[in-house]
Amino acid sequence: MADTKWNATHLPDLTGRTAVVTGANSGLGLVTAGALARAGAHVVLAVRDLARGGAAAAKVAGSTEVRRLDLADLDSVREFAAAWDRPLDLLINNAGVMMLPEQRTKQGFEMQFGTNHLGHFALTNLLLPHVTDRVVTVASGLHRGGDGVIHFEDVNLRGRYTPTRAYAQSKLANLLFTLELQRRLTEAGSPVRALAAHPGYAATNLQSHHGSALMRGLMSVANKLVAQSDTAGAQPTLYAASQDLPGASYVGPAGLGEMRGAPTLVGRSAAASDPASARRLWTLSEEMTGVTWGLKPVSRP
Repeated sequence: MADTKWNATHLPDLTGRTAVVTGANSGLGLVTAGALARAGAHVVLAVRDLARGGAAAAKVAGSTEVRRLDLADLDSVREFAAAWDRPLDLLINNAGVMMLPEQRTKQGFEMQFGTNHLGHFALTNLLLPHVTDRVVTVASGLHRGGDGVIHFEDVNLRGRYTPTRAYAQSKLANLLFTLELQRRLTEAGSPVRALAAHPGYAATNLQSHHGSALMRGLMSVANKLVAQSDTAGAQPTLYAASQDLPGASYVGPAGLGEMRGAPTLVGRSAAASDPASARRLWTLSEEMTGVTWGLKPVSRP
């Protein structure tokens, strides 16, 4: 049941803890970074543009630093991870692109799947030896949209790309990734937890990039009439990052249609709960990124 009074002011004292927030220069990421810093955490804003990241960090009251990370370029992901040399309490996989015209990442992957899923898959696995507490990945209620499946025969959707189909597939991938990550963490005897969250319908700059001019117009109107603020939209992520929840939990707004409201545990589609698909996606993601599982099982007498 949702705690209707919970918000970022109820975050515990995070002094001494370190968090990485991807895509932290605007929108949900900036709100998340600001809330964690105000609670005492040292927050690393992982951003594509260092100048924009620096301007964003200047708005945050607390301990911050800015590091370059382009999730659409696996070389950049590897560089970011290789430079990491300290314990990492919280990894917030927040960055994302939404319903773009058809594009490709540097390595040639469909942009939404490559950025939203593959970039975070690689980043998480490369940083995982440093992670001490949890990984929170921002998904979406739209994981139920599109075709509602992972197109394993061609996740790049060549010849059948639509902005909505690609976005929905990438968000479904986020949830399957969280499911399989938690299974592997448990099997390895790790105390680290993998969780997912979604913001409901939050007004951010993501909606301005839809491949259709008509949809951009409709989303602009909906942002003004229906959406909750980016501050409210970040609450499920902050809840997942700070509360004592089971691994593989999924947090979203408690209101009608999970569009707005206080954070609570929410359901997901049957496709997002399928362990066989989660394992298949993990194997495919390892093949596509060249990044493999790094944690070893805990030896037991």
